[in-house]
Amino acid sequence: MRTITRNSPTDSGSVLRALGLRLTGPRRVILEVLRGTESHPTAEEVHRLVRRRLPRVSLGTVYRNLRLLVAQRLAAEIPGPHSRFDANMDAHHHFTCVRCGCIVDVDGPLAEPQAEALRVRIASRTGLAITHHRIEFFGRCPQCRSGKSRPRRSP
Repeated sequence: MRTITRNSPTDSGSVLRALGLRLTGPRRVILEVLRGTESHPTAEEVHRLVRRRLPRVSLGTVYRNLRLLVAQRLAAEIPGPHSRFDANMDAHHHFTCVRCGCIVDVDGPLAEPQAEALRVRIASRTGLAITHHRIEFFGRCPQCRSGKSRPRRSP
């Protein structure tokens, strides 16, 4: 299966057609919203952004299309109490601010070769066949460290 990255020069319609998917208005706009943000939105946030362009789209339609985009590797789901979605399919990790909840991409190469060495060490000591890994960093973002950000609201 072909992986499309956020920096891919093709438009959303072309990407969806290339994968043999029906080109529906909501599907195209949902992919455009995901590709146009670095904020790792929840399904509800995607719904709010999509409704600016398609006011009648339902939350169920957004959820179904997000699942399809994840299955087609056009987006990734970041697990957590509230799943978030990411259209950046380049190798990367995430930093989550423990105060405001923002998620920031950390380029994969920044964590290498240490991450690969850790993977090899764990596999050799445990006998596990590790196929891939995800590194998550936690702390405070620059805005929270400087006191310029508000704490996240409870859902």
